[in-house]
Amino acid sequence: MDITGTSALVTGGASGLGLATVRALVDRRVNVVMLDLDGSSGAEKCEELGPLAHFSQGDVTDPISVGAALDNAQALGPIRALVHCAGKGGTVRVVERDGSPGSLETYESLVRLNLVGTFNVLSLSAARMAEQEPVGEERGVCILTASVAAWEGQIGQIPYASAKAGVVGMTIVAARDLARRLIRVCTIAPGVFDTPILARYSDEIRSGLAAQIPHPSRLGHPDEYASLALHILDNPMLNGETIRLDGAIRMGAK
Repeated sequence: MDITGTSALVTGGASGLGLATVRALVDRRVNVVMLDLDGSSGAEKCEELGPLAHFSQGDVTDPISVGAALDNAQALGPIRALVHCAGKGGTVRVVERDGSPGSLETYESLVRLNLVGTFNVLSLSAARMAEQEPVGEERGVCILTASVAAWEGQIGQIPYASAKAGVVGMTIVAARDLARRLIRVCTIAPGVFDTPILARYSDEIRSGLAAQIPHPSRLGHPDEYASLALHILDNPMLNGETIRLDGAIRMGAK
């Protein structure tokens, strides 16, 4: 799909994978609305990126703030692309080290953000795309973000792994559902990437994670995620697929 001159919504766009994707889309002359939380650096990043980048504050689980971001995007041009990067990790064990049961409250909140938030953004974005005239054989493309934890979640990752497995399961169903509306859906499942989340860890921990990746034996670069997102937008036969982007890593239990 030729997305030049159209608009796109990127959630979690103020940092990491989302920010790299915003940059790549702006380079393609796409009007981009980045949706991120209050207190993020989204507004400042948009000033750096120039007039094609726009910030919208909100939570991906909130239909009102997602709708407002989509309104902003549609005011800039027909919305043809969604790249949903927003998400959050967290630690819950089935039984904690002290013998107490894992926190249901924490489990529910992380699944709500990572899985329910994905459905909310996908559904609202696809409804806007479906209203538009097709360009050739397409109306739009929705790209979701899972994780290798969907298959190989580590101990303590049970809410995150559950949610990301749900995103993987959502992908083919959504693609089939939206096919009659000429909207494609794909998911990227990153491995270990050099994002602000990992920046909080020591060099020793980061090096240990990089050493687990067979080739290239380093942390992934956010630009590599953005490059794949753009290829999905460009390639009309990519639909209903979850693509691992992980350097062949298979995570261990710990």
